[in-house]
Amino acid sequence: MTERIVIVGYGMAGARLAAELHARGGDRKVTVLGAEPHRAYNRILLSTLLAGKIDEPDVELVEVAGQGADVRTGAAVTAVDRAAREVRTADGDRHGYDHLVLATGSRALVPPLPGLDPLPDRVVPFRTLDDCRRILAAARGARRALVLGGGLLGLEAARGLAARGLDVTVVHPVGHLMERQLDEPAGAVLAGTLAGLGVRTRLAVTATGVAADARGVRLDLADGDPLAADLLVLSCGVRPDTALAAAAGLVVDRGVVVDDRLRTSDRRISAIGDCAQHDGTLTGLVAPAWAQARVVADVLTGEDPLVRYRPRPVVTRLKAAGIDLAAMGDAAGAPDGGGPVEELTFADPARGTYARLRIRDERLTGAILLGDNPAVGTVVQLFDRGAPVPADRRSLLLGRAFGAAPAVPAASPALMPDAATVCQCNDVSKGALVACWRAGARTVADLSAATRAATGCGGCRDAVAGIVGWLAEVDPVAGQQEPSTGMDRVEVTG
Repeated sequence: MTERIVIVGYGMAGARLAAELHARGGDRKVTVLGAEPHRAYNRILLSTLLAGKIDEPDVELVEVAGQGADVRTGAAVTAVDRAAREVRTADGDRHGYDHLVLATGSRALVPPLPGLDPLPDRVVPFRTLDDCRRILAAARGARRALVLGGGLLGLEAARGLAARGLDVTVVHPVGHLMERQLDEPAGAVLAGTLAGLGVRTRLAVTATGVAADARGVRLDLADGDPLAADLLVLSCGVRPDTALAAAAGLVVDRGVVVDDRLRTSDRRISAIGDCAQHDGTLTGLVAPAWAQARVVADVLTGEDPLVRYRPRPVVTRLKAAGIDLAAMGDAAGAPDGGGPVEELTFADPARGTYARLRIRDERLTGAILLGDNPAVGTVVQLFDRGAPVPADRRSLLLGRAFGAAPAVPAASPALMPDAATVCQCNDVSKGALVACWRAGARTVADLSAATRAATGCGGCRDAVAGIVGWLAEVDPVAGQQEPSTGMDRVEVTG
């Protein structure tokens, strides 16, 4: 009998699961139900679209997500009937399932401020492709924009609007930007960098209300100094979309509670991505969501019935032109219990450079790197792999070696170990890229199609291009010989 798998959600997690199921073959019917009216797209690239660096077709997912599946867009699921094992959509359709996967993602948080219910035309959250379209429409002819929220997405939105020539101010209730990832000195350096790019900041001030009409929008602040603009973008965080799961009687905390196999309290229902809460933790990033999709595909197809989801260390990158920022681990907060901790910092605010490393037992437990630091690729690799740090710590802080064991990025891909992770989002190693080259892939697009490298945040695209260039130079067939001198170094940062 053909197994029926229904996936609720056609975002990055749901689309990836459909593709993973298709890749494994077998006799099953996969139905994907997406509430949004368009095909799956790369949400990470929306800030780049906002900046005008790419067009809408460029945000569509590279692979044919759901190939071989019955994909329904504009089909919002309104109820799950666990007893009948079926889901119902807003248009009255019913879809039976043998296994159901919730990939409902998260929703933008709209703060409970006077003037925001209902949302005025000039006030737009920044979360979906439709949100991005509304922001772009409102930005046409606008001169000033406000962004409420100084987290990752808020800053990406602010930089995108500034790149379009708008006068942008970010309002943030905390004393420094990106407080979840950065410490206070790093936040101050970042604010200075943003100021040089045309983005002002108002910190440690709370919004108290919004007034908007056809002429513009006013944001009232607790300090009594309101701000006026033509557009207000809300980036105040997100909340897992758990309404469907809760209504179905599944165990829900902050997210839909799942076990190591991503199963909910109902063994016939799984949850992945932003809506899932594993071991008390929400993800909110693409790499964990895609790793969860692989686990569920292995479980449902029987390819690896003993597989378990094990979260990997997360690296946060700020995707905004003119800003180089990587934050990982526990560098921003107070150290937890355990053995002695080494704290190393370097700051050069005039040049927009800041680095902080936290080391315990010769391993990196956290790092913040802001500005031009050639060692960022090495730091990411050391953190990701849990490898010992070099004896000369200064090489990691400053990107240059002072001792006999430099920690700067490899001078060429030939010096990178095959196990080095090139694409963090999809967990693609240098060895996997070389293997695809040997199998016939000859371009960045070919390697991306075969391995999915550079299809997530895009931060590793230059590294993949560097590996392609190296392989093309040393041997267009096998890529095994030593490269010639003078190759550009390859920084693995994706």
